[in-house]
Amino acid sequence: MDGLLWLPVVALALAAPLMYPRWTLRRALARPLPPAAAAILQRNIPVYASMGPALQQQLQRLVKQFLHQKKFVGCEGLEVDDEMRYTIAGQACLLLLNRPSKVYRALHTILVYPSAFLVPRQQMDAGGVVTAHKQTLLGESWDDGRVVLSWADVKRGYRDWTDGHNVVLHEFAHQLDSESGSTNGAPYLGSQDSYRSWSAVLSRDFDTLRYDAYYGRQDSVLDHYGATSPAEFFAVATETFFEKPWQMADRHAALYEEFMKYYRVDPRAWLPQPQQPAGPESLQPEPVAAPAGAARRSYAIASW
Repeated sequence: MDGLLWLPVVALALAAPLMYPRWTLRRALARPLPPAAAAILQRNIPVYASMGPALQQQLQRLVKQFLHQKKFVGCEGLEVDDEMRYTIAGQACLLLLNRPSKVYRALHTILVYPSAFLVPRQQMDAGGVVTAHKQTLLGESWDDGRVVLSWADVKRGYRDWTDGHNVVLHEFAHQLDSESGSTNGAPYLGSQDSYRSWSAVLSRDFDTLRYDAYYGRQDSVLDHYGATSPAEFFAVATETFFEKPWQMADRHAALYEEFMKYYRVDPRAWLPQPQQPAGPESLQPEPVAAPAGAARRSYAIASW
């Protein structure tokens, strides 16, 4: 009989590690977003004001969960403040709107450098000789639960929301990509039909971008860095989808449709349609400006 009396205690002790995180998350989500935090989202996410109250509230809830579950670490003496936390969390959570997925389930740490940072690399030439060097990066996404960002380039990203270059959107697209089990440009889509459509459209546009990059064509809406690999193509196309939606929809209609189905938003509702210049020059495709700073890089190189 005494043993039976202990069963509820033992059951509670076993359940506590599972119940406590859920309880603390509910408490965090129940707290209103501080006015200063809402001001940061308004200031550093240029499309926030155009999203409408429902999406704004959804984004705020996602941000609260993100900040409750993820850890920020400053590097090279940088002290991470609320401006950095809410800016990065807000931009990262734009990718999660209207989607039932968890808030970057594998991610646990965001490392923030003051500016572009150096990382060691090894490169093998055709003869098999390995050479060590250092590469300058704006950001990195790792499949071990870490994202690395340059704060200077995060700021550069939100100060110009129309150039198609945003290091937060880029690196967190890689995090979504990796949730399928492999960072290869094909995130979790839910059905075989979705994968078939995704593969057909993205592989075609990826090959087109590789052609453009090889021949140095500067009239592509998509940054040539997307020609590096399918994983980078997905990340670059994500930046373009959120920052240059009208141009992407015009030049890559099928690709834009695939991204609308995946991200479940239409960023054209948040940004005015660009004005075409009058005269014959309006027929010319829009040139793509080269991204400032160093090239970004992912570790996934694969095929669809």
